[in-house]
Amino acid sequence: MADNNTAYDTIDFFTDASLVDDPFPYFDHLRRRCPVARLPHHGVVAITGYEEAHEVLRNHETFSSCNSASGPFPGFSVAPEGDDITAFIATHREELPMSEYMVTQDVPAHHDHRGLIMRLLTPKRMRENEEFMWRLADRQIDEFIDKGSFEVLRDYGQAFALLVIADLLGVPEEHHREFRKHLGGLPQMADGEPHEMAHDPLSFLIAQFSEFVEDRRREPRNDVLTQIASATFADGRTPDADFVARMAAFLFAAGQDTTARLICAALHVIAERPDIQAALRADTSLIPNFIEEVLRLEGPVKSMGRMTRVNTAVAGEDIAAGTVVTIFPGAANRDPNRFEEPHAFQIDRRNAKEHLAFGRGIHSCPGAPLSRIEAQVSIERLLSRTSDIRINEVEHGPADARRYDQEPIYILRGLRALHLDFTVAAGTS
Repeated sequence: MADNNTAYDTIDFFTDASLVDDPFPYFDHLRRRCPVARLPHHGVVAITGYEEAHEVLRNHETFSSCNSASGPFPGFSVAPEGDDITAFIATHREELPMSEYMVTQDVPAHHDHRGLIMRLLTPKRMRENEEFMWRLADRQIDEFIDKGSFEVLRDYGQAFALLVIADLLGVPEEHHREFRKHLGGLPQMADGEPHEMAHDPLSFLIAQFSEFVEDRRREPRNDVLTQIASATFADGRTPDADFVARMAAFLFAAGQDTTARLICAALHVIAERPDIQAALRADTSLIPNFIEEVLRLEGPVKSMGRMTRVNTAVAGEDIAAGTVVTIFPGAANRDPNRFEEPHAFQIDRRNAKEHLAFGRGIHSCPGAPLSRIEAQVSIERLLSRTSDIRINEVEHGPADARRYDQEPIYILRGLRALHLDFTVAAGTS
């Protein structure tokens, strides 16, 4: 879509399908107009500048995360009023989707959730999980290595990310298939109308983890689920089983979905850019920074919701209490005031890791280190076992006429499918 001022000034980002494939010209337009811009729909204030996004993400005292998982939909049953709506949010929080999870919690409840997670994601547990990843990556590749082609999400990314987080949380193998089948519930846009998120799209996972926790508390075993079931808050309190189950369910769902999207985005770049692929094959030490640049340009989170508790201002723009604020990390990560040649993929970009793909402040993604390791392991093993990775032109068309289908989701970004061909490396299979 061309950068048409009239169209961009009236378009509805949350429902217009024309922005799904390539929202970045729209983001550029908003940022040029003002990095803090009031949109014409849903009462939303959009944040597209890097410094402004960084400020909002870190200021949890002014900006509540109560709507972080759903943005402007469905909203509260009554409109908040007054110059300070902190008490209103506390009273009506349960009306919003995923209100019981860390991603939407504010202080002090947020600290209990995050503190418990960090007490579980110990260095020892993370090392054990990484050792499992290397074995798992080869096991997944073994399933399609003789075919010379694969679909990234179906044949590798989703299964790999799911099994990694299942191993981290100690989910018994017999439950893996059933867990995958019940994940979903993301808000989509179609036919000009947003499909609102279910209030609790993780209800199935919660029920399963509740059974695990209650079972391990009755009969402790020498396993990870017992460690999760017996974990306590920093002050020594024991959380109830439902609290622990919700924490584990959220980690399971969030950890596998966004990581699968990251792996897919990284392989998309590798397959489309032979120069970058050659550089990574020649020097695997470039892979970590390559992943950061993928996150900067094609991070899986498209929008982050916030709500102002009190009257405030960002970049000189007044924002009233009760306003829905939407941060677009994909816009902030392409801000020319922060990143030189912001739309160019630079494998050696010196400040690539400054991106906001994983957020900032108290709500920065606790699983970010895990996601980075999963992507690195996957890329290293796929490059090692192949001599060439390329786009499947039957599925996606020739280089000058590619066909890709993006997920029509206003919160997350990612391809629905990525079909790749490859040549098996000599001496491997």
